[in-house]
Amino acid sequence: MTGGAGGAPAEFAQVLADGRALRIEFRWIAPERTARPLVVFLHEGLGSVAMWRDFPARLCDALDFRGLVYSRPGYGRSTPREPDERWPVDFMHRQARAVLPALFAALDIDADADPPWLFGHSDGGSIALLYASRFPRALCGAIVLAPHIRVEVISIASIEAALEAYRSTDLRSRLTRFHNDVDSAFLGWNDIWLDPAFAAWNIEAELAAIRCPVLALQGLDDQYGTLEQIRGIARKVPHTRLVEIARCAHSPHRDQPDRVIDEARQFVAQAAANGPAQPSRL
Repeated sequence: MTGGAGGAPAEFAQVLADGRALRIEFRWIAPERTARPLVVFLHEGLGSVAMWRDFPARLCDALDFRGLVYSRPGYGRSTPREPDERWPVDFMHRQARAVLPALFAALDIDADADPPWLFGHSDGGSIALLYASRFPRALCGAIVLAPHIRVEVISIASIEAALEAYRSTDLRSRLTRFHNDVDSAFLGWNDIWLDPAFAAWNIEAELAAIRCPVLALQGLDDQYGTLEQIRGIARKVPHTRLVEIARCAHSPHRDQPDRVIDEARQFVAQAAANGPAQPSRL
């Protein structure tokens, strides 16, 4: 596969994470910028390498960064979910604390010696926050778009609507362009979010461990969460910069890409000027 996120052709890494051998699809963006910082892109609950389209390349060009885009297990061309496998309630914790570090190890990324940036959307934003809370010194900063820090009624209603669309419209056929096993991707995400046990999922207490700079962006028309999702981050991480975007739904990088790139450029420049973030609490 050569289309999608731009940059070099897709490759595959073999990793051992969470007790499983996994094949993970990934793509480098501008790998020739060997001396420049690395930004790692974490996709949404239905995303993949290909679904990012050209946004990672555009952002990396604007920042003069190199990038890494990958499909989490269950998505894209990565190892699919087993037909009878249901994701656990802590699936995002496992992605942040087992799978992502294992991928870094497989690709010889030493996050302790050369901390990357994370850029996460939706579930990927939550995973970025969870990584930042577990590995506070192994990250330059986190940019999160429409992340989730707890489950809201609006989230469940929209995910129920997505299930109906998957069953009754062409949504399933449209998603086949982005996933080898579209049922693996859609039902893995949909089943856990609609599981009654997941209603209590909440990562607010864990956010207090975050030390790196955080930029949190959300659209005013987000159909999957209220602005309390990013405002709640700022209450726990006072050095967070919040951006609320008009005429924007759940995917700011698609609805308002120029605004997102501009905000990211300013944020990275300010973080570089300030130097390493200082702990705000012990």
